[in-house]
Amino acid sequence: MKTVHPAFDRITFDPQVMGGRACIRNTRVTVNLVLNLLSNKMSVDDIVADYPYLEREDIWQALRYGAWLAAETIDEPQLAAA
Repeated sequence: MKTVHPAFDRITFDPQVMGGRACIRNTRVTVNLVLNLLSNKMSVDDIVADYPYLEREDIWQALRYGAWLAAETIDEPQLAAA
């Protein structure tokens, strides 16, 4: 199990869990799931009620992690000369 950045201590990666995808605190709940629930207008309180092993801070950190990823710059691959 590892984390990606000290600011995201609740986001963990384990190749043996969910294929190594970003999860909340060693659970099988992926960051992607949390972000999808939020984007479909589910409230933080409703998410925590449906997943009682999660805490409000888990949800907020997943949202911050998604924003952090979206802020990254990705260079376009160089096209091979024809």
